[in-house]
Amino acid sequence: MHAVEAALANPKRGEPRRLVATADRAKKLSGHKNLEILEAQEIARYLPQGAVHQGLAMKPEPLEGSDIDAIGSPAKGVLVMLDQITDPQNVGAIFRSAAAFGAKGIILQDRNAPPLTGALAKAAAGAVDQIDHASVVNLSRALERLSELGWKVVGLDGAADTDLADALEGSATVLVLGSEGEGIRRLVAEHCDILARIPMPGGFESLNVSNAAAIALYEASRPGIGRKS
Repeated sequence: MHAVEAALANPKRGEPRRLVATADRAKKLSGHKNLEILEAQEIARYLPQGAVHQGLAMKPEPLEGSDIDAIGSPAKGVLVMLDQITDPQNVGAIFRSAAAFGAKGIILQDRNAPPLTGALAKAAAGAVDQIDHASVVNLSRALERLSELGWKVVGLDGAADTDLADALEGSATVLVLGSEGEGIRRLVAEHCDILARIPMPGGFESLNVSNAAAIALYEASRPGIGRKS
């Protein structure tokens, strides 16, 4: 429900290519043209096996992102960059956390990243349409441009010597997260101003990347952190 409602309310999208709902769900969507009322079993036939549709599904127009200059200007707040994180559930959860903690936007690579639809959009619970994003060809070049615009780049690395709280000094910050297992790629890490870790006194080896993102975003959203121009 949240993903579809947010997409319908987003002025950046046009009318959906197709919108289907059960009779009960359709009562909440009156006024939308081309709304088709179907039985729940019929809706399921149009979706991937195992998808849970809650009586509502939509095929939207693609969501266009911003370019790096637009998402990076002015240099204020927090941006999140995802380096080859391919699991749609994780990316969707990161979108949700980014929106919840007031991040300015999310930067993804135009390849090695899942489309902002389906399972990802559902996991994001509407955040895909509530927070800006940019899709770029080269993450390293994007970081170079963001540095020129005044952003500090902090890469999350469990092996770093600096704790995340100490790396966040109040300037506009790009938080860079890498894939689980591989982490941030070498060239991307070299374009970070500092690598920082989330301290884990419990001794557990690592966190799921979406959980790490939520903790990092919380830390960066605290008063006086990541909010200055």
